[in-house]
Amino acid sequence: MTLIWLGALLILCGVLFMALQPILGGRFSRLRRVRPARPGNTLEPEQPASGLGFSANWPGLAMLALGAVLLLVGAAS
Repeated sequence: MTLIWLGALLILCGVLFMALQPILGGRFSRLRRVRPARPGNTLEPEQPASGLGFSANWPGLAMLALGAVLLLVGAAS
């Protein structure tokens, strides 16, 4: 039963870690001092937001994977 609780805790911590990375990372888009030559048709930034890449989220993904393994091991025993 302890493995199941530990796995669930790791999954919850992994999800929270990945959710907080972009939120606490600062601004989602950079300030632009120069006006672009042609305005786009969308409000989407040209580059992806900081904190949403694999390099920023690998600890959260590792926690999710380890938590899933612990849940499976705990359910099998």
